[in-house]
Amino acid sequence: MEPKVTNEHEQKIMELYQEISAKKAEFYKLCKQAPRFEVPDYELSDPDGAALHLSDLFGAKEELILVHNMGRKCPYCTMWADGFNGVYKHLESRAAFVVSTPDEPAVIKAFAASRGWNFRMVSTRPSSLKKDLGFELEDGSFYPGVSTFIKDDKGVIRHVAKSYFGPGDDFCAVWYLFDLLAKEQNEWEPKFSY
Repeated sequence: MEPKVTNEHEQKIMELYQEISAKKAEFYKLCKQAPRFEVPDYELSDPDGAALHLSDLFGAKEELILVHNMGRKCPYCTMWADGFNGVYKHLESRAAFVVSTPDEPAVIKAFAASRGWNFRMVSTRPSSLKKDLGFELEDGSFYPGVSTFIKDDKGVIRHVAKSYFGPGDDFCAVWYLFDLLAKEQNEWEPKFSY
């Protein structure tokens, strides 16, 4: 159902919204058409420190959404993860969903508990997963984002698509809601508590 347009200004907004929606659809179509490449079955750790592999994260699903979180020191990554906590069950109805972080397992466990996060988390230490996929920089720092994977019936894992996170991205509703407010707040940054 199309929203009711009452004036010329709203008509321009609606036209631009439709143009943006079409460009986003084109963007995601191109992402899915990018060549898929096989990835190793990286060894990771669960929050208790037990070893597991990338293949274990799929569970019974053939697709995986793997969020690349920068760790407990990043308030932006914390805000994104806070949002995922509310939708991860919806995500898991379609694909496996896991948040990865370079933090040590004990740090992950304590921080997730302090935030009330219920989704699955893993430590990528000491694997090269983040670096291989472009989420660890040459200086050893990290960049947030998401990768998707598919696993075939032979257990081969292929990278499907990726996207980076940043202020104003599609992965956090906060930005869009703030954009609709009357006053510009370009200096706003998330905090661990308010």
